[in-house]
Order: sequence, then C-alpha cells, then structure tokens
Amino acid sequence: MHRSVDHFSGVHCSIVPPYLLRRIAAQQDPGFSGAAEAARKALLHTKGFQAARAEPVPLAAPGMRSLKPGTPDRTIYDARSLEQLPGSLVRKEGTPPTGDPAADEAYDGLGDTHRLYADAFGRDSIDGQGLPLEATVHYGKRYDNAFWDGRQMVFGDGDGEVFGRFTKSLSVIGHELAHGVTQYSGGLNYRNQAGALNESLSDVFGALVEQYAKEQSTAEASWLIGEGLFTEQVQGTALRSMKAPGTAYDDDVLGKDPQPDSMDGYVHTSADNGGVHINSGIPNRAFCLVATALGGNAWDAPAQIWYDTLTGGTLKPNATFGAFARATAASATELFGAGSPAHDAVRAAWDTVKVKL
Repeated sequence: MHRSVDHFSGVHCSIVPPYLLRRIAAQQDPGFSGAAEAARKALLHTKGFQAARAEPVPLAAPGMRSLKPGTPDRTIYDARSLEQLPGSLVRKEGTPPTGDPAADEAYDGLGDTHRLYADAFGRDSIDGQGLPLEATVHYGKRYDNAFWDGRQMVFGDGDGEVFGRFTKSLSVIGHELAHGVTQYSGGLNYRNQAGALNESLSDVFGALVEQYAKEQSTAEASWLIGEGLFTEQVQGTALRSMKAPGTAYDDDVLGKDPQPDSMDGYVHTSADNGGVHINSGIPNRAFCLVATALGGNAWDAPAQIWYDTLTGGTLKPNATFGAFARATAASATELFGAGSPAHDAVRAAWDTVKVKL
C-alpha cells in the first residue's frame, strides 16, 4: 500500500538545510534553472512537514545495550520518481546487488550504520531492539534532499546541477538514521538549541559511521558531512564541516557556509525552527575537538561519552547547549573518572566553543 509522506506521523528530518535550498531557489542563472526549480519544490515539501517536525517527540522505550546485537534486516524500495512510499521492492537482506548504484549504496549504508551501533555501543539497530531498516531511493523527480520520516529513510536523486544522488554520501545515511536513534532514545525537540543538538548528534554519528566503515582514525577523517553530494559545478566540499564550521563551501550559487564555530557567532533566528542547522556547528566542533585531543579512533572514548549522554535518560527534550555540555562532562566523569584525559578534553572543548558548563 502506497502512502504520501505528508501523512506520516513522527519527526521528519532532512539533510539539506532550508537556508541552502532558499539560496538555490532564488537563482536567476539559466545554467542553474533546473536546480532552482528543484530547490523550490524541496522547500515546499519541507514546509509541508515543518510543523509536525517541530512538535515534541513521543519517546519509545529506550534502546538498551545488548550483549549480542542481532544482524541487520534491510529492505530497499524504488519510488521510480514518484512521491509515494515505500515504492517497489528491489532488494532484501542477503540478496545480491541490484546494479543500481542508489539502491546498493543505500543497502550498504544501512548495514554500515547497523554495524557501528552494534560494535561500538552494543545497540541492536537504531531503536536498540532490532528495528528493521528500510529505505526508498529515486524519490520524486530531481528531488534535492534525503530524510528520515520517523519510519524509514528516503533519498532523492538530486537536480544534477548542484546536487547529485543523496545515497552517494555515507555520512548522510548515517546522519539521517541517527535521527531515529535520537527519536527512540533521546527525544530532543526539533527547535532552538535542542533542535541544533538534535542535528549535531546526527552529524556526529553520521561522521562516525563513515569513519568506522573506512577504518579512519580521528586524524585521517575529513569530518565533512555530505562530502560528494555537490556536482563539479559547485565550489564546495560538503554541506558542513565539523572540524571547521563555516568553511564547507563558498560558491556563487550557494553563497558562503553560514555556520558559526562558537557562541560568539550564534545565530538568533526564527527560521529553520530556530536555526537548528546553522547553530549545530557549535556542538559539532566541540565533539571534533574532544576527538582530536584524545586521538586514536573517534568511535572509542569520544563517541562513548556522547552516546551515554544521549541515551542515559538525563537529557530534557528542550535541553540547551549548556545542559548538554554539563551532561557530557558528567558522562566523561562516570565513564573515565574526574580529571581523566577524556574529562579534561570535554571541558576544554566546550570552553573553546564558549559554551558554559
């Protein structure tokens, strides 16, 4: 049975920020007319679920660490350029590749995400209880986004002028599925600083999925979210840089990456649910600073602290940056001890981005 995305309950979180879509939609350059039209359509789609996305998230039972997480249960559908979900079944768990890059990238990305949570955190899928992982590819015509709709992943093919297909970036797949982890375990509201934390946590775990799959150390990692999404016509490397917020792109069409890297540049706005995509750069940089200070692999101590903070049950739905910072410091103390390198790195990172503990 097909269903329209607008009929879904739950939280809709998309990878491309509305401010970026608005910039593309306003383009008058004939060379980007297709991208402008695609961005306008994506913006309308985003507005269609903006109100639902801003509502407080009802918490499911929190996922607990399992002694032996199960194997992934993946299903990939093809929307065949329609905007109906889930679409036609094209691949199930254990079946061979389809030969369609989008379908096979989605399948592999769901598996990589499941593996990170199982291996690093003892978590059985994104809900902690073996939730089957579903994704639909080729959603809509030249659709400029990818999103988690509260039930499954959905990927557009991009407009071909600014964006390519959205399955191309593993960090995007990991990012969107992390919204499911937050939905089931954290319940952070999608507005203001809580919403920016929601987005930041997805960036953190999206980057970790990519680093774990590629066996990259903290020093080897790019810390880019959405690397490879842009076409060669764009002067930019990714949607966001966790290591250096505000430097991911600087382009005639897209403008300059507006993310601040500390509270000195915090953006007070009512747009994008209170700046959830812009201000997420601040906690993003804090995590990167912790990982850099500790060295080794980011999915070890830094990720354990952030995961424990998210799933520990102490975060309120409307948590501020300060509340989250204090919670990470408490988690670092509980896991590694007061005065440990991990604890000191956490406190120093938040101090650098000028968030008071």
